[in-house]
Amino acid sequence: MHLRVFTEPQQGASYDDLLRVARKTEDCGFDAFFRSDHYLVMGDGDGLPGPTDAWVTLAGLARETSRVRLGTLVSSATFRLPGPLAITVAQVDAMSGGRVELGLGTGWYDAEHTAYGIGFPVLGERFDRLEEQLSIVTGLWRTPAGERFSFEGRHWSLHDSPALPKPVQQPHPPVIIGGHGRTRTPGLAARFADEYNIPFPGSVDGAGRQFGRIRDACVAHGREPDDIVLSAALVLCCGRDDREISRRAAAIGRDVAELREHGLAGTPAEVVERIGQFAAIGASRVYLQLLDLADLDHLDLVAAEVLPSV
Repeated sequence: MHLRVFTEPQQGASYDDLLRVARKTEDCGFDAFFRSDHYLVMGDGDGLPGPTDAWVTLAGLARETSRVRLGTLVSSATFRLPGPLAITVAQVDAMSGGRVELGLGTGWYDAEHTAYGIGFPVLGERFDRLEEQLSIVTGLWRTPAGERFSFEGRHWSLHDSPALPKPVQQPHPPVIIGGHGRTRTPGLAARFADEYNIPFPGSVDGAGRQFGRIRDACVAHGREPDDIVLSAALVLCCGRDDREISRRAAAIGRDVAELREHGLAGTPAEVVERIGQFAAIGASRVYLQLLDLADLDHLDLVAAEVLPSV
């Protein structure tokens, strides 16, 4: 089981805050540092000092870390044109020495689109655009050097693209598709994804049912179900005792009982047991959603008492 640290910097974090967490992630022996791709705070709070761009952040971290993998969970297809996105990710992959992963989704948070002047089509069109974007980005990366790439779609058309630059990882950086969709999401994951991620599934049984849909979609598309990595993202609230658990829950404005039911909350032993439940349904990666970015001791605890047991 790989444990990955997952941050939500739109809630209020600078690049320097993220750098400290990324370096702690690396020093503690976690597999990867990931961040959300959002431009607006969610819920209460002012979001100060303001949003940081996901791929600008990852470019910086690519030069200031040496081992951890880096990626988005997930970038919104509404934020970027597919051709420039392929260039950006390939460049950051080179800057990191081949450590980048691209999570890509439809986008869902309409308020951030309105706040920053980004178009927000209806859900069906967003899925159509995501499908085209996945075809274009992976098509550009897979085109052999010296050959040209063309694509004719409803939303984007590319003609005689040199399909450069090429990423370091071949045939391309891992692509992650996530979400709870029961029909189009499994189909897109089966066609394009190296990894499927279920974000905050609520229950192990619910995650297991969704994993089953992903496996079925792989079979329907002529793909071996074991070829796709299955993962889950869960909020982290680990403490040595009830007092420490309660303190960490209060710091992120959450209820301990709710976190124990739906997240990764409790003592290290409880967290290990919960991770084991997800392993039993096929997950081989868990993303630890770290909401209090100032609490680096949280990662020290998990690294010392959870990581060796999973």
